[in-house]
Amino acid sequence: MVEPTQPPSTDAVASVPGVPVIPAAVHLRDGENGVPVTETFYEQVGGHATFAKLVHEFYVGVADDPVLKPMYPEEDLGPAEERLTLFLEQYWGGPGTYSAHRGHPRLRMRHQPFKVNPDARDRWLAHMRHAVDTLALSPLHDATLWDYLERAAFAMVNTFDD
Repeated sequence: MVEPTQPPSTDAVASVPGVPVIPAAVHLRDGENGVPVTETFYEQVGGHATFAKLVHEFYVGVADDPVLKPMYPEEDLGPAEERLTLFLEQYWGGPGTYSAHRGHPRLRMRHQPFKVNPDARDRWLAHMRHAVDTLALSPLHDATLWDYLERAAFAMVNTFDD
């Protein structure tokens, strides 16, 4: 019996010799275009209300932070609060409104104009940790969310200058 070197190609994915084909994400749905049969993380933690609270609590801290606040071009943090809420909702399985309005997230590119050093990262994480703690999530949901937020914060560091 001959073992295939890569999964079979589909019409939707072009096959390149020697490059493994990565299948698309599997979404469990009730029928071809049906509703999901499993809850997303977004739904499990309470949907929009949870993410709106998380982000609002985060920006309460940012508003008084002498390092982070100057990074926001708007005097009013409302637009930034809306963008982050939409992004997190979409990332965790909620509505795709963020991409519909702003395109691909491109997080590193969008943060490149700002000096994101370890101090800024740690301040961001401290405000976000406080915000996550206000949600009283289950330990599993808390750890899952925090793992992502921490990895994202470390990935945004673009300088080690003070």
